[in-house]
Amino acid sequence: NLPACIISTVSRNPAGPYRAVSNQLKLVSLLHEGVDTLDKVFEYAVGHFPQRDCLGTREVLSEEDEIQPNGKVFKKVILGDYNWLSYEDTFHLSQRFGSGLAALGQKPLCNIAVFCETRAEWIIAAQACFMYNFPLVTLYSTLGGAAIAHGLNETEITHIITSKDLLQSRLKAILMDVPRLKHIIVVDKKPTSWLDLPRGIMVHNIAAVQELGSKPENSKSQVAYGFPVPSDIAVIMYTSGSTGIPKGVMISHSNIIAGITGMAERIPNLNENDTYIGYLPLAHVLELSAELVCVSHGCRIGYSSPQTLADQSSKIKKGSKGDTSVLRPTLMAAVPEIMDRIYKNVMTKVEEMSSVQKTLFVLAYNYKMEQISKGYSTPLCDRLVFRKVRSLLGGNTRVLWSGGAPLSAATQRFMNICFCCPVGQGYGLTETCGAGTISELSDYSTGRVGAPLVCSEIMLKDWEEGGYFSTDKPNPRGEILIGGPNVTMGYYKNEQKNREDFFVDANGQRWFCTGDIGEFHHDGCLKIIDRKKDLVKLQAGEYVSLGKVEAVLKNCPLIDNICAYANSDESYVIGFVVPNQKQLTTLAEQKGIIGSLEELCNHAGMEKEVLHIITDAAVTGKLERFEIPKKICLSPEPWTPETGLVTDAFKLKRKELKTHYQDDIERMYGGK
Repeated sequence: NLPACIISTVSRNPAGPYRAVSNQLKLVSLLHEGVDTLDKVFEYAVGHFPQRDCLGTREVLSEEDEIQPNGKVFKKVILGDYNWLSYEDTFHLSQRFGSGLAALGQKPLCNIAVFCETRAEWIIAAQACFMYNFPLVTLYSTLGGAAIAHGLNETEITHIITSKDLLQSRLKAILMDVPRLKHIIVVDKKPTSWLDLPRGIMVHNIAAVQELGSKPENSKSQVAYGFPVPSDIAVIMYTSGSTGIPKGVMISHSNIIAGITGMAERIPNLNENDTYIGYLPLAHVLELSAELVCVSHGCRIGYSSPQTLADQSSKIKKGSKGDTSVLRPTLMAAVPEIMDRIYKNVMTKVEEMSSVQKTLFVLAYNYKMEQISKGYSTPLCDRLVFRKVRSLLGGNTRVLWSGGAPLSAATQRFMNICFCCPVGQGYGLTETCGAGTISELSDYSTGRVGAPLVCSEIMLKDWEEGGYFSTDKPNPRGEILIGGPNVTMGYYKNEQKNREDFFVDANGQRWFCTGDIGEFHHDGCLKIIDRKKDLVKLQAGEYVSLGKVEAVLKNCPLIDNICAYANSDESYVIGFVVPNQKQLTTLAEQKGIIGSLEELCNHAGMEKEVLHIITDAAVTGKLERFEIPKKICLSPEPWTPETGLVTDAFKLKRKELKTHYQDDIERMYGGK
C-alpha cells in the first residue's frame, strides 16, 4: 500500500536534490501568510481559538511512600482530573510573565535560560520570551553539572527559569560556577524560602513575576520592547551531546516556523479537536516542535511524565489511573526506547496467556498484518483482540510520531497492529529544527523514515571511505545533506564547527551535513543505513558500522540495550549488553544457574549462553562474520539519561560508555 510517487528529484541527478512532489518548485516556509514570528503564530491561535483548552495539568491529590519487597522506597502519587488553561488564559499569563521578566531587568536580544521539566509553565515561559524577544536557552535536565555551567556561561545568562526540584538537585551545586546569574525564577506555585544560596542571587516564583508584570508601571505593551523579526534567534538549544561537550544550536523564528509547517502538513486533519500528550523533554527539538505544531492548530496539550504516563507507570499507585487513561490523547510522540518498552511488556504478557488466548492473539496479529499490507482495515480484530492493548494509551490515539533514533521493524509493526493507528517515523536533527522527513501515514512499510517534508530538500553526498555513492544500484546512497528554511543559523560561538557542518549554496540556501548515511528508494522514501561517526576500521582492514550491529541485535528479545565497541588495533568486535531481566532469569533457570540479577550478569556461564543467542540473532540478521561480537559483558544496571551513559533521546554516549566499561574492554581484549 505504498504511495505512488510522493517525491521526485528536481534534477535528474541520482544525488538529488530530492523534494516532495507537491513542492518541486518552491519549499514552504510559513503556516499562514504574514505570520512570520512565533509570537504571531501564538496570537493567530489565540485569535481563532480563544476559549478552547490549551494547556492541561493534573492535580496531585496525594503522595505516599511505598516500601518494596527489597526494602527500597518508591514515591507513588494519586492524581485527579486535568485542569485546563484556555488559549486566552495562556496568552495573558505569558504576557504578564514577559513583562515581569523585563521589570526584573531582562533585556530584548539578551539570552535567558529555561532548565525545567516538561510542564505547562515551560510553554508559558517560552511564549513570553518569544513575545518580548528574549532568546531562550534550553538545557536538558539530565546534563551533568559541568555541562550545565558551560551552557549558562557561554550564553552569559543572568536570568534562569527552573523548578524547585531541579534548583535543589542540579543547579544549587553549580551556582558559584555561574558568576553572571542574578535571578532564579521557580515555576512551582507555592512561594518557597531559599537558604544557602550565594549572595546576590534572588529567587522568585512564577506567580510573583506575573504579578510584577501586571502592575501598571510595568505592564508596557510588546511594542515598547520591539517586536522580534523572523531572523532573530528564538531558541539556543543545547544538544544532548552524544560526543564531547554540548553545542548550542541557534534557531531563528523563521527556522522553527518552517519546521513546524513541514511537520503539520504530514498529519491529516490536524485541528482544534485533537489532544496531544506532552511528556518528552521540551529541551529536545522533537517535543518542542510537536507542541508548537499543536499550539499553532488550536489543539490542547495535556502534560504527563514517563513515570505517570500509563496505569502501570512507576509513580502511579496501583488501582489509580495514569495520564493516558484520563487524557485519552489523539496524538502522541515517542522515542523508540519508550515504544520498545511497551512492545516488550505486551509481548511478555502474551507469553503468560493460556494457550487458547495466545493462539487467538497470534492468529489475529498475523491476519491483521496481512490485511494492512493489502490496504484493508480489520474492525472486528481491533474490537475483539486489540482493544485492551490500545487502551494502554487511552484508546483514542490516531497518530503516533516516532523520532530521535531508529525504530526497529518489529516494534513499528507491533505499534501499527496493536494500537490500531499509523506510526509516522520521522528523521530530523536539532540543526534542522527536527524537520527532514516523515513517512506518510498510509505507508505501512518498516525501517524507513519517509519522504522530504515540504520545507526541506535532501541531497546525497558520496562517501568514498565508507563505500557509499549516489550511483549505487539499486538505490542511490550517500551522506544525507538537508537544505531549506528550517536549517538553523549554526552553533553558538563555534565558527569552526559551523564551517565543517553547514554551508550556503549559490542560491543563498543553507544546508546541514548530517553525518548520517541514507539511501533513497524508488518511491522517494529515505532509509537511514549508517552513520559516519560509527564506522571503525578493524586490524585486518574491514570496516564495521557499530550502529548497524546494534540495530540488528536490538531485535533480540534478550537484549534491552546494546553498545557495540571496536578498537582499530584489534581484530574483532565486543559488546556491552543490558539484558532483559525476565528473559535472562528464564534462561538462567533453564541452564540451572541461580542468583540475583547482578550475580547472573557476572556469571561466566551466563555470558557464554547470551553470546550464543546473540550470535544466532546476528546470523539471522545477516551480519558479516567480522561484524558479530566475539565477547560481551552483561550490565545489571539499565542505561538511563540519569546514568550519563545515554542522551535524553536515549542515544548511546559512546565516549562515556567506553570510560565506564574500560576494565571490561581490557578484559575482553585480553589485557587482563
